[in-house]
Amino acid sequence: MRLHVRYEGDDDPAKCTARKLARFDLVVLHRSARGVPPGVVLDPHAERALSPADEFETIVALDCSWETATREAFSLEGPHRALPFLVAANPVNYGRPFRLTTVEALAGALFIAGERAQARELCSKFRWGHTFLELNAEPLERYSACDDSAEVVAVQDDYLADEGDGDRAEADSVETDRADTDIGTGTRSDATNGGVEGTAAESDRASTRK
Repeated sequence: MRLHVRYEGDDDPAKCTARKLARFDLVVLHRSARGVPPGVVLDPHAERALSPADEFETIVALDCSWETATREAFSLEGPHRALPFLVAANPVNYGRPFRLTTVEALAGALFIAGERAQARELCSKFRWGHTFLELNAEPLERYSACDDSAEVVAVQDDYLADEGDGDRAEADSVETDRADTDIGTGTRSDATNGGVEGTAAESDRASTRK
């Protein structure tokens, strides 16, 4: 699976997970939206949850701080999808749902897409990476077995119910008219200090989204 990251550069480079992945040639960084190829864009503002039914060839994440992760920032070409409920393992937001770094967002998307080996490879570059897959082992397995976005949202609702009303609000309310659309709140790609890398230890600042 080809992985591309729109890199805003508004975080601490030493803590940026997207930059570290790029050093291992695991993602391609783009400092301008013009160079980003079309792909499935991990976007917490998207109105449809990511599911195995999506056509994956390229996944795109936005690496920026949570403070700049506005809807406008995700103006990238391709179908936009929100990651469902997942819990962060990065040191800055450990245990918090949806506050993923870019590597966590990409790994979660890859797992749901059936690219488990690639997801593990990304996570292996971080001391806490394996913990992300362990913390989310059950939901990731369930999401990856879904047929479409509606089923992903139904599974997500099980976890949101456990989290309570407070975390449901943080998820930006995933409840919508399911007859019409399936919404999954996302993982803002990256952001750490200011958010958590989307698309959001080496806390690197999705859904795609460091």
